[in-house]
Amino acid sequence: MKRERVAVIGSGPAGLTAALYTARAQLSTVVFTGKTLGGQISTTHEVENFPGFPNGTTGPELVENMKAQAERFGARLVYESVTEVDFSQGTPFTLKTDGGEVYQADTVLITIGANPRELGVPGERQYVGRGVSYCATCDGFFFRGKDISVVGGGDSALQEGLFLTKFGRSVNIIHRRDELRASVALQTRAKSNPKIHFTYNTVVDQVKGDETGVVKAVMLRDVKTGQVTEKATDGVFVFVGYDPNSWLFKDQLALDESGYMKIDHHMQTSVEGVFAAGEIHDSVFRQAITAAGDGCKAALSAIKWLGEREHLLQPLDAEAV
Repeated sequence: MKRERVAVIGSGPAGLTAALYTARAQLSTVVFTGKTLGGQISTTHEVENFPGFPNGTTGPELVENMKAQAERFGARLVYESVTEVDFSQGTPFTLKTDGGEVYQADTVLITIGANPRELGVPGERQYVGRGVSYCATCDGFFFRGKDISVVGGGDSALQEGLFLTKFGRSVNIIHRRDELRASVALQTRAKSNPKIHFTYNTVVDQVKGDETGVVKAVMLRDVKTGQVTEKATDGVFVFVGYDPNSWLFKDQLALDESGYMKIDHHMQTSVEGVFAAGEIHDSVFRQAITAAGDGCKAALSAIKWLGEREHLLQPLDAEAV
């Protein structure tokens, strides 16, 4: 069994920022990266709204820089997923990975985020970052003067659709029902915007690209008649909900009705010594910079929590030598 002062579950901006702070505080820190180093931001081809990059950067480059900075201060990355945790006995907490290893950590920072729900249609994954997006704030700028399709009918779809009208020539909101689920106020704003059009009782069956590898059209199916038509579009923004990656903790930590982790003002969960940061608790902002800020706050809280209990902590193997 391996012992650490800090275990970070997740390697996106929240997790790597947290690891930077705890490692720099001379606390033994391990980061479990999961299947994808960097999380969602690592799949974003262009990032222009993260401070410090006046000419923009890419998701992979941003992640690599954050990883290198955390490693510079001693954070250790383990390219495995945590598959089991035991928070029931208090600190030190026990974690098991899909690599068969067992770890103990005096404090745990959970930063494994949430995943946007996908349509699950042909072409969707193929064109992510090349016309398919799940974040208007992240990618709307790249669709200036373009025709945009938005899939969804709730508050998020209309909010993001309205935001996209700042850039796009037109925004077509595609909804599978004959009525929107968004609030009346948002519906009023959207319906009064001359750039926004609505396609009801319709689902996307396929995303199609051109010879250059970018989105050129969607195949739309009328759910009442079954008729399929091809609709030209330059971008497809999908807003049909998010699923927080909280299944691993549902029996041990307090979650809200949507599965997001409940935390206090110090980023602490319902178990003392276990903290959370980023989209695992944030259902509103979902930005790399807000996740990084969360990671900083969670790390500082964890550092303080450990410092107040330093006399109670068991020495690590290296400290006992």
